[in-house]
Amino acid sequence: MSIAAPLKVDERGQQAATHTAAPIWRRLTRSMPLKAKIGAGIFGFFLLIAIIGPAVAPYDPSLTTTQTQALAPNIHHLLGTTSTGQDVLSQLLVGMRSTVVLGLMTGIIATILSVLVGVTAGFLGGSSDEGLSLLTNVFLVLPALPLLIVVLGYLGPGAGELPIAIVLSALGWSWGARVIRAQTLTLRNRDYVLAARETGEGTWRIIMFEILPNEVSLIAASFVSTVLYAILTSVALAFIGLASFSGWSLGTMLYWAQSQEAIQLGAWWWYVPPGLCAALLGTSLVLLNFGLDEIGNPRLRDGGRRKIKGARWRASDPTPVIREAS
Repeated sequence: MSIAAPLKVDERGQQAATHTAAPIWRRLTRSMPLKAKIGAGIFGFFLLIAIIGPAVAPYDPSLTTTQTQALAPNIHHLLGTTSTGQDVLSQLLVGMRSTVVLGLMTGIIATILSVLVGVTAGFLGGSSDEGLSLLTNVFLVLPALPLLIVVLGYLGPGAGELPIAIVLSALGWSWGARVIRAQTLTLRNRDYVLAARETGEGTWRIIMFEILPNEVSLIAASFVSTVLYAILTSVALAFIGLASFSGWSLGTMLYWAQSQEAIQLGAWWWYVPPGLCAALLGTSLVLLNFGLDEIGNPRLRDGGRRKIKGARWRASDPTPVIREAS
């Protein structure tokens, strides 16, 4: 009996931990809208490709041959080759990492700036709010695309991912900061925040433990929208030639396909895969952003449920008033 008792306690503890963790995961997945699940699944697939892509690439993406025309997809080159013999599949697997990493770096840097400026301005108020709001408004009215072209043209084609991410972050943080500031203004006068002030809690402790936990969904949505902005902008800038061509990305693949007249040659396998991947990446982030908006805004979630219920009622009884009158 003395040996069996500890085993029973361990089994009960393991069962209790399992039963505790399972409902948390179930609640998390149940509360997530279908569009968010689809977006997260698609983005997770591309994230996996970005992680393992260079390791599983069948060829060196920059390796050229003596051929003079692009080859269609075949058993040796599943996505065909370029006019110089470079394998398109290898370029896609390697270039996905550069595109996704640039988007995530920009999202992290811009979100940190948005949270710092937005929460500080909204919670402190007064002159701090006026000064930070003025700074935010200045960055909001800056013409982003012309300024990006000028700055990246000054940096030159040899600029790495980090300088480009910093430039994109500097021009993309202000939208998130404005939204977070507005949300902080509504939270700073809530009862639990006022109670924390009365108990003598410090300003930064209130921000960290009372304000930020109630803005998680908003911050996540801001991060996702910034990643979307960074990915699409980087692809567009690379397509017009304002990018580093020392490596591969979705934008550089489209640039070389356009500059070497892939459309005129009918080499659809050269430009369709990177363009389709960029479109699917953008779609996944849009779906994920809409899902996060529904999670953070109960009105959107309840409104969707009411529409579904109303649609079911109309389908089952389309003209109840006319029937009663007759």
